[in-house]
Amino acid sequence: MRRALELARGALAAGEVPIGAVLVRDAVVIAGGANRPIGGCDPTAHAEIEALRAGARALGSYRLGDTTLYVTLEPCLMCAAAIVHARVRRVVFGAFDRQAGGAGGVLDVFGLAGLNHRVDVFGGVLAAECGALLRGFFEQRRS
Repeated sequence: MRRALELARGALAAGEVPIGAVLVRDAVVIAGGANRPIGGCDPTAHAEIEALRAGARALGSYRLGDTTLYVTLEPCLMCAAAIVHARVRRVVFGAFDRQAGGAGGVLDVFGLAGLNHRVDVFGGVLAAECGALLRGFFEQRRS
């Protein structure tokens, strides 16, 4: 999660919402990503999607079984669905997102009946630090 926070700070420096994600397999970092929808002119360029894309390239397959994705904010609905589709084993996130979260904030995508893959989800890891980074960004933008 510390590496995901570093990536989030990089997104902040680039003027993006500060969210970072790291994909890990067997205690080895496979890939990372930071938010870049603004700079990339791409509404899908969330940190999780960037990490999943890089991980798929690194492993030579879109199926990312036996991986854990660490992300500084609860994944949104789009990212949660992509995580299921990629067959990530576990998601560990920092801050909860009551406005757009796909792991229970708005809807629990991971708990939907009928999905062909189950993802273990753990939230609240370094939540205070992750949340403070996001709150600082939005407070600065609103002032």
